[in-house]
Amino acid sequence: MVKQVLLGVVLLLSSLVVRAELLIQVTQGVDAPTPVAVVPFGWDGELLGDDIAQIVSDDLGRSGFFKMMKRENMLSTPRSKEQIFFRDWRVSGSDYLVVGSLSPAADGQITATVELYDVLKEQQVWSETVNGNSANLRDVAHYISDQIFQQLTGIKGAFSTRVVYVTAEMLGKNKYRYRLQMADSDGARPRTILESKEPILSPTWSKDGSKLAYVSFESTRPSIYVQHLATGQRQRIQSFKGLNGAPAWSPNGDKLALVLSKDGNPEVYVLTLATGQLDRITRHYGIDTEPTWAPDGESLLFTSDRGGMPQIYSLHLPTRDLKRLTFEGRYNSRGRLTQDGRFLTMVHQDSSGFHIAVQDLKTGRLDILTSTGLDESPTIAPNGSIILYATKKGGRGVLAGVSLDGRVRFTMPNTRGDVREPAWSPYLQ
Repeated sequence: MVKQVLLGVVLLLSSLVVRAELLIQVTQGVDAPTPVAVVPFGWDGELLGDDIAQIVSDDLGRSGFFKMMKRENMLSTPRSKEQIFFRDWRVSGSDYLVVGSLSPAADGQITATVELYDVLKEQQVWSETVNGNSANLRDVAHYISDQIFQQLTGIKGAFSTRVVYVTAEMLGKNKYRYRLQMADSDGARPRTILESKEPILSPTWSKDGSKLAYVSFESTRPSIYVQHLATGQRQRIQSFKGLNGAPAWSPNGDKLALVLSKDGNPEVYVLTLATGQLDRITRHYGIDTEPTWAPDGESLLFTSDRGGMPQIYSLHLPTRDLKRLTFEGRYNSRGRLTQDGRFLTMVHQDSSGFHIAVQDLKTGRLDILTSTGLDESPTIAPNGSIILYATKKGGRGVLAGVSLDGRVRFTMPNTRGDVREPAWSPYLQ
């Protein structure tokens, strides 16, 4: 089946500036990664700007689930089943083999035909033909990676998604340049969405991936903005006196949960975007902040120190029933739920510092996933497999990732400035 890779939701203003890329470095993988070989795809035309097979191999290798064969160790470079000698690939230790070819199509298109084989069974596992062009070959590659990942793990791939994050570059004494940037899930093709001399905080994606909400201090005090990615159009949503922060989109995209101190104390509110109606959700002398929606839209989770120290609570909106979710440890904040609503990620403090942890809401079990001491801002891949977060490395802010079971870890160093406030997009196709 021929599929056309859709790019509409990630088009930005033509003036966006490309900056230094985040470079993923896998620091820990699964104990026994599956050996996979991705053979260079056949192509008889002029040299292309992107090597699809290499991007696919890099995607799968970065996941930590697979051990990728180096090209120099390949005994042959087949383009189709007829050219495969399975015995050679068994001897070289590969369990799975990916082969493919590219060919020119009408209207400047390029057709990629890809096949995945089980080497031991000598059977085809999956094949597909995908259309693209020379400008979006990286999107084609990420799509292929998603399909292979799902075939081999049973988990929907998230390589075609995007991440946004904030960089802070020091220009001089007390002078910084802040950028809100968007990149591929592997850190490639970074684009600047907003540049400012003042801080940018709390970027968050709408559930359809078409908009971002964030906090900007560009008017000298915090204001919440919504930006349409396809057009670059942006609007200021709220700018009350005091705190305006922590926006969070509802699952159907018609509301924003946010934190306001307009009535004297930081409280959680829900703003209906179409009408401007503002409903106060929490009422307590403690600080209530960092709201996030449950996947069904029926509840809001938030951080509150109403019990003496920050812990995560859930409020059922129709009944206003309140439930405390975290009890282990004296500090738990910045809760985020997986799409199935079962696992809650958070920033958890113990005697060694602040770490990323995950709690199984069904069993109550809490697992600490990271060992660095200044971890913050967890965000979850839409397939629930990886948690991206901000941390410190060598005195600089970087992004890092850890799988939900703690078996896969990686860092994403940036070549310029501190990186913070990551937010992972939903599925975009």
